[in-house]
Amino acid sequence: MKDLRRAALLGLLLFGTAACDRATKHFAMTTLAGAPEQSYLAGTVRLSYHENPGAFLGLGATWRQEVRTAFFQIGNGLFLLATAVLSLRSRFSRAGQAGLLLLLAGGVSNLVDRVAMGRVIDFLNLGIGPLRTGIFNVADMAILAGVVILVVEGARNTYAVPVSNPPAH
Repeated sequence: MKDLRRAALLGLLLFGTAACDRATKHFAMTTLAGAPEQSYLAGTVRLSYHENPGAFLGLGATWRQEVRTAFFQIGNGLFLLATAVLSLRSRFSRAGQAGLLLLLAGGVSNLVDRVAMGRVIDFLNLGIGPLRTGIFNVADMAILAGVVILVVEGARNTYAVPVSNPPAH
């Protein structure tokens, strides 16, 4: 019963993350596309519609279409498939499982954009004054959160010193 509950919660995390990303991208397409940038919290949060044919911060946006397709669609799809297989075959902590699912949910949602349109919809920009992030989306936040969780869990498990009982005299 405990495994079924855990699987249901992890499934909810996967579905909820992807659904949130899809809903916010739909909002961006219907509300922000063609509209001027919207600014909130004294410019800390800015919303503007962008279609990114590349990867993080536009990396690869100027590559030929065939190269982008091979790298960002086929390569990304294979990476996500390998990650899914790894998550099913490996024993991760609860946090590690959540990190993997966030990575998968964000990756799959962005892959849907790439396959359907050849680019990813981005619309969020955060910053204070001239110090700003690149333009990103909810899937990117999920991917980043998943990677951070996995790195922290990996470091915690790699450097944890096992506690052993001292020998009895």
